[in-house]
Amino acid sequence: MEKIESFKVNHLVLEKGLYVSRRDYKDGLAVTTFDMRMTAPNREPVMDMPALHTIEHLSATFLRNCARKDEVVYFGPMGCRTGCYLLMFGELEPKDVYGLVIELCDFILNFVGDIPGAKAEECGNYLEQNLNMAKYYIARYKKSLQEEKNFVYKQNF
Repeated sequence: MEKIESFKVNHLVLEKGLYVSRRDYKDGLAVTTFDMRMTAPNREPVMDMPALHTIEHLSATFLRNCARKDEVVYFGPMGCRTGCYLLMFGELEPKDVYGLVIELCDFILNFVGDIPGAKAEECGNYLEQNLNMAKYYIARYKKSLQEEKNFVYKQNF
């Protein structure tokens, strides 16, 4: 079986950043998958589930309501809990979505109130939310994006 693209990235040297994970094409349409890596894999603790769940709810809400909502295909957490995937229509680079990701971070950092979609009738695990820890992880991620500007995978296998 062919190894998938994300398993070709050397996670021993992967840092927090915003990377192009892959591009897919169908009938002339491109979809770019961005790796929003929020923790350094295998070197920092993974994000806890309640915080990651809150990041997912708030990010999806922001992205489905922002000025670029028609370009958004999907947002969701990675199974390894070290980041999230953002899928956008178009053949894009990190610089093309950097501003959007910073706006997303600011939305989460400034969010006050009830988590959207966190009611029993709206979510299959509605009680597992943690806004304070979501803000902690997002603050660290935003700072690393602004300071380090990691936009290209350092080493693939």
